[in-house]
Amino acid sequence: MKDEAVDLAYATGWAAVRRMPAPLARATFRGIADQTWLRHGPSVQQLEANLRRVLPNASAVELRRLSLSGMRSYLRYWCEVFRLPDLSHEQIVRSVRCDGEDKIADGLRRGNGVVISLPHMANWDHGGAWVTLAHAPLTTVAERLKPESLYERFLEYRRDLGMEVLPLTGGPPPFRTLLERARQGRLICLVGDRDLTESGIGVDFFGERTQMPPGPAAIAVATGADLLPATLWYDGPTLRIRIHDAVPIPESGSRPEKVALMTQTCADVFASGIAQHPQDWHMLQPLWLRDQRGRP
Repeated sequence: MKDEAVDLAYATGWAAVRRMPAPLARATFRGIADQTWLRHGPSVQQLEANLRRVLPNASAVELRRLSLSGMRSYLRYWCEVFRLPDLSHEQIVRSVRCDGEDKIADGLRRGNGVVISLPHMANWDHGGAWVTLAHAPLTTVAERLKPESLYERFLEYRRDLGMEVLPLTGGPPPFRTLLERARQGRLICLVGDRDLTESGIGVDFFGERTQMPPGPAAIAVATGADLLPATLWYDGPTLRIRIHDAVPIPESGSRPEKVALMTQTCADVFASGIAQHPQDWHMLQPLWLRDQRGRP
């Protein structure tokens, strides 16, 4: 019954947001962001702890202002995700400006496969819809939500666009399918700044140790696919995306050593983008090892 209630509440809320005029929907989610920020609960406190690593010299007042902008950006993401199915394909493409998208086209043209790895910045769902429409359908991995009907609601629109979404858990391990897609010369997009499996690669990130998923680099090492880090941010009504230079595959070293080095390179690119647009990094969970209970 609990799962059914959650799904009903979610479906009702989603339908209501989609019926709202766009200005009202934006104002509603901004109000939710402001109220959440004012309550200063655990999620906001964790966001501020994470942002403290990004801007260690920020004053308490500056950090609070930044976390307010961060919560507004985060709720903007949810508002846009709810309303994304109502946008035309032209609107989705027109509202994105991408620097370096030639790197995607070049990689796909060579037929070696392309792996885009990105952090939780701005609206990665909109970015996925854009790249599918502008370049090629993508394959990605999604955390399985509960209840199952809620998870399916999230997937339905992405599948309608032509995306292939593999469950992180509750099905065949996705890595083998990702390798197959890369060898077929396909496009893969993976969120790469938070390890959900506790088997990630140790990296230095803003001067502290954390773990990030090895998948993007491991696919590139195994198949020769281009590994393209990406960062995203909001610029007024526009979603900005920067496709960075491909991470080179080291010529020497064992496969684990190559994966570790390439994952660290992605972490460094993420850090640079997050430092430039910290308000659009939606990390409300413990990320660094010393913030995670039971971790060294």
